Amino acid sequence: MRTTLKVATILTWFNLIFWGFITGLLLLGTLSAMFLPGLALAFLISAIPLNGYAGLKLQKSIRYPNIQLSHQTPMGIRFVGFIALFVGVNLIGEGFALIKDARAFLDFLKDFYTKQAPDIAKMPAFKSMGVADVRSAGVICLILGLCLAVNVVLNLRLLRWYLLLRKNDAS
Repeated sequence: MRTTLKVATILTWFNLIFWGFITGLLLLGTLSAMFLPGLALAFLISAIPLNGYAGLKLQKSIRYPNIQLSHQTPMGIRFVGFIALFVGVNLIGEGFALIKDARAFLDFLKDFYTKQAPDIAKMPAFKSMGVADVRSAGVICLILGLCLAVNVVLNLRLLRWYLLLRKNDAS
């Protein structure tokens, strides 16, 4: 269980810091541009840092048994965890799709921006983008999705273990 707790702690801190930063940037950009659909995306992504915070509280309660977990935290870990798991599974699927069919995605992207945003299509960075870049983005999506999904599953397992331990102590 110690190994599970260590891995969960490392992944929780990574997800909390990385996705907290991404959520903050997304919220700032969304509010400054008044792009309301971006708020829905920010709401979904904000579940990840919330899950990380609740996971840290759970891990603290496991390490120090005299610190009780709030009665709302288990339900929060479950609810927010499933939203974060949804985001993680979508990232994994996106990563596989980008890796598998990078050429088709690149062709679609170049065609779309040539018609919709010709200013972006003329940029040197956009013109030099190749299949290897798209595959690299797919690998990054895959790694981020795996980190997120594994963290949520570990937090749910730790919660189950914690509640079982508390139930046995009460009887």
